Amino acid sequence: MGGHHHADVLVDPARRRRANLILWILLAPVGALAFVATLMLWPSGGIAPSPLNDVFDTANGVELSTGTVNRTVSETCLSTQGMDEVGGKELLCDISYVMPETGGASFALEVPPETTQSRPLVAGDKIKYLDLSHTTDSSAPYVFVDFVRSTPLALLGIAYAVVVCWVARWRGLRALAGLAGGLSFIVAFMIPALLEGKSPMLVGLTTSTIVMFAALYFAHGFSARTSTALLGTLFGLGVTAAIAVWATDAAALTGATEDSALTLSTVVPELSLSGLLLCGLLIAGMGVLNDVTITQSSAVWELAEIAPHSSAKQLFTAGMRIGRDHIASTVYTIAFAYAGAALPILVLVSLYDRPLVDTLTTGQMAEEIIRILVGSIGLVLAIPVTTAIAVAVVKATGPGAKAPEGGSKPSGRRALQPTGSEVD
Repeated sequence: MGGHHHADVLVDPARRRRANLILWILLAPVGALAFVATLMLWPSGGIAPSPLNDVFDTANGVELSTGTVNRTVSETCLSTQGMDEVGGKELLCDISYVMPETGGASFALEVPPETTQSRPLVAGDKIKYLDLSHTTDSSAPYVFVDFVRSTPLALLGIAYAVVVCWVARWRGLRALAGLAGGLSFIVAFMIPALLEGKSPMLVGLTTSTIVMFAALYFAHGFSARTSTALLGTLFGLGVTAAIAVWATDAAALTGATEDSALTLSTVVPELSLSGLLLCGLLIAGMGVLNDVTITQSSAVWELAEIAPHSSAKQLFTAGMRIGRDHIASTVYTIAFAYAGAALPILVLVSLYDRPLVDTLTTGQMAEEIIRILVGSIGLVLAIPVTTAIAVAVVKATGPGAKAPEGGSKPSGRRALQPTGSEVD
């Protein structure tokens, strides 16, 4: 198989500058508006919501400690020892013998049955437990709290970073830095602003816009194709926001379907739970939109390099062939990602003896379904829009002027179709 030569699509500096200028004329007002909105919505710190006690806060004399499991055996439950002497019944439990991290003798700890059922404690496990030995004469003065997960989480995070940098190299490193910056902005701006009662929709749109501006340009550089992808992403975010506003109102979604939401409504009464749901829809759709728009933009540029003299219609048609494949796979991705996250809910509602339609229209299920549908509609509509913008920008910068070395090169539709050697 012989090699082929890619012509440079963007060979006319004047037309390239004009295309970039048009893109910036479209993007600059959006960026400026997002920046101004950030300044206006920036949390002042003047409203302090009622603080929640840390789940690991303890009373006087009670210590939260860590230890390592030496062994786990099935023995009489510590909490039921001696019950047979008063007419009760002793029960069998998993008893773990734990060595405190601070040193000292090992002790017996009764493992909760729900933990034993899902993930029994084994030798070598590091756990957190409450030490009540100084405040009670109970036969079970140690209470299991949770596993210590810092080591596996750190190892997995390091492995993720290494794999991304190994495969994507410097661009992967920049993407990780952009991800860290985006998460930092969410923590520093979005969450405090929501806690102060700022409009969740405005906060969500502002956050997603700022994060996308920073992440896309930082990871992919300042170029026409990146600006094209950003325009497509912003369009998708706008569509997602508009449909989400209508859907949450039409479906009467309250956002108060989980214990955490009910806790928030008590601690931060000025926070709109339905608005928080809208904000979550925007943040969830942001990453997927970024994925498809940058892919579509890059695809059009690559197609134009292969066939620089193709018409705009031919480029758009070829780009949409790629886009339709992307739509099919990404729709599955969104649906299955949400289904996986909501699996406990799906299993629980399947146990109810009620019609399927009634089950699907409950508050919890309706929220998950609307998340899938709203995100998917925004994603699907962003693909043709991004493709059209990319084609317009590519054609505005002019076709490549160099002819391929070693003979003529097919252009137009023939260049955008696979040859016999490229077909599986």
